[in-house]
Amino acid sequence: MTNPATVPDVKRRGSASIDVGRPLEPLWRGLIVYRLLTFTTHVIAVLAALGEYRSSTGAIAVLAVIAAWTAATTVFYSSPGARPGRDRRRVVAVLDVLVSAAVMATTRYVETTQQIDADAPVMGSVWASAPVLALAIAFGPIGGFVGAGVISGMLIAVKRQVGAVELSDIQLLILAGLTVGYAAWVMQRYAERLRVAVAAQGAAAERERLARSIHDGVLQVLSHVRRRGAELGGPAAEFGELAGEQEVALRTLITSGAPVAADGQLDLLAEIAGLASQRITVSLPGTPVELPAHAVDTLLAVAKAALSNVDHHVGRDAPAWILVEDLGDAVEVSVRDDGPGIPAGRLDAAAAEGRMGVARSMQGRITDLGGTISCTTGPDIGTEWTIRLPRTAVTPAAKGRRR
Repeated sequence: MTNPATVPDVKRRGSASIDVGRPLEPLWRGLIVYRLLTFTTHVIAVLAALGEYRSSTGAIAVLAVIAAWTAATTVFYSSPGARPGRDRRRVVAVLDVLVSAAVMATTRYVETTQQIDADAPVMGSVWASAPVLALAIAFGPIGGFVGAGVISGMLIAVKRQVGAVELSDIQLLILAGLTVGYAAWVMQRYAERLRVAVAAQGAAAERERLARSIHDGVLQVLSHVRRRGAELGGPAAEFGELAGEQEVALRTLITSGAPVAADGQLDLLAEIAGLASQRITVSLPGTPVELPAHAVDTLLAVAKAALSNVDHHVGRDAPAWILVEDLGDAVEVSVRDDGPGIPAGRLDAAAAEGRMGVARSMQGRITDLGGTISCTTGPDIGTEWTIRLPRTAVTPAAKGRRR
């Protein structure tokens, strides 16, 4: 089965391509062009009025700093860096705001009071708006708003007034930051959905190919063994029954498909569905139940342990039922049989004797995961294990707190 993690990041349609692994690249390239254009505009404006400055040498020095930082950010914004999962451009965007604010702070030392009072552009001018867009791309609308706030605050500090011109500039900075930030957020969400869709499409195509091959070979053999075992009876009947169980499990796996991972998320239902057989009935919700991969692995292992208890203490032919419920804020998995139940004190005695079964394999795993497990048992009701896992228990933050 195709592993979704191996699906290429670039989806091609004709000559067009969409980099779903790095959806913000067009915005970063656009920012580079914007920074270069604003740099050129500011240089022309300063050189045209160079004789009016209090310190023309200071103005040239500030332009040199602006040129050097523009070149540096052009290089940094062109690439996320060599370390996977660590986009250095986020750090550079923060530094960009600080450098631009420092450039604006030189206005009082470079320009005359008459220039400032006449609403002449501050040092940096429109060039200093680029880091607002950089923060918006890197951190979304909140980053854009914070960047606009820093640059606007420095503008007010330099001008020492809030007039119509200043309010207009502040308004444009805030709107640009929020708009670009929202666009970046939407592009990331769209790329993630597209990546999952591409992975699902690849997995479905591979599943369909394997299904045809399996149907023409393995399933027919298992079906034949099941029928012949039932006809021959005796020991052969047991082999036929086992072949029938594997046939049902394999058909379920083919129809349900493999879980599609998205940032470490797996569909619990696709895994649990694989436990279905002639004697094991699985009831699932109609929509996927996505959880972190480690949580899905743990829930599946505990469900298998409960079924193993049914085999050992009730019988290999005993029916069992698995029910998965998505409660929104939590996920519940229950495994039930209609056997004689667990004798009173049996679990406590097993734990006291140091046996690893229920105490460690089931209760310990669920407790470590942040969930709870309870057992309802009796001679007339059989045994039902109920596992409840709050979604907040398996978030990255919660996982970090338990370490």
